[in-house]
Amino acid sequence: MHKNNTHKMVVGSLSAESGTQVEGHLSAGTMSDGTPIRIPIVLVNGKQPGKTLYIQAISDGNELNGIAVIHEILNYITPENLSGQLIIVPVVNVHAFHAKQAYSPVDNVKMNRCFPGRPEGTSSQRIAHQLFESATKNADYCIDLHQGGVHPMIDEVRVRVGKKHEQHSACMELASVFGIGYILDQKGPKGQLAQAAPDIGIPTIDPELGGTHGWDASSINKGVRGVLNVLKHYHFIDGTPEIPDKQIVVNKFITIVSNKGGFVYYKAKLSDQLQARQPIAEIRDVFGNLTDVVRAPEEGVFWSHPTYPMVASGGIIGKIGTPISYL
Repeated sequence: MHKNNTHKMVVGSLSAESGTQVEGHLSAGTMSDGTPIRIPIVLVNGKQPGKTLYIQAISDGNELNGIAVIHEILNYITPENLSGQLIIVPVVNVHAFHAKQAYSPVDNVKMNRCFPGRPEGTSSQRIAHQLFESATKNADYCIDLHQGGVHPMIDEVRVRVGKKHEQHSACMELASVFGIGYILDQKGPKGQLAQAAPDIGIPTIDPELGGTHGWDASSINKGVRGVLNVLKHYHFIDGTPEIPDKQIVVNKFITIVSNKGGFVYYKAKLSDQLQARQPIAEIRDVFGNLTDVVRAPEEGVFWSHPTYPMVASGGIIGKIGTPISYL
């Protein structure tokens, strides 16, 4: 398949003529019993010509909000109302998904450190390679749907290339159009799709849709609105995107640790804009006595905190996004 192709879409053994939608699987090796490793894929080939958007979810096997976003998008989009093409991968890391964990149990690798993959690498690297070569490279834009695992976190979008990267401004535009209200503009670890795709000229973002066990309706709704914003802004579908007038951008995280062990009673909520020395949490002992107050070391946004409200001395109680700027 070629970018802006108005005719047949081809990804692996799947093909979709103009004005059709096709569901199937991409072969990516074999399991230990010889059965095929199959990556689910949906091709939506619009009746009208246009660009190609690639969307994937569940690169980490316990991050499920993204697949719910994909289900909603597939219920909304039809070849009749689409200009261009969509390549959608509901479950990337099939091994980790079935194990309900972030890392693949086959090679103990995090899939979002494997792109663009290796044809002779570990199982995760081979899956990443097959997807990248067969599907991702055909896109004009990429969205890699994530969440903060099961740890509570604000809904945000990440741009994972450095400010000097030739695709940085295009990635920032894509992030702002997604319109979730919070953007982390920070070069990420090697092997992320949001680095590998821009390296070959494809603007890519990494939305982090909250953090929870299972589904989170609020984060899913924001993800659906974000994808629809992208589809509207880049003229895949008709409509006006719903983009906030002002969005917060941060460039790094500061990890907040507790000097005392005990039970954490938060005095700040996620997304609060904190001033330096503002109390974030109280630490109480097993009898309920106050033993310490943890304060923000500098101004920033309260971005995330652990799942469980207890901590050992030197343990993490949260992260702050800083410095704050506005888009």
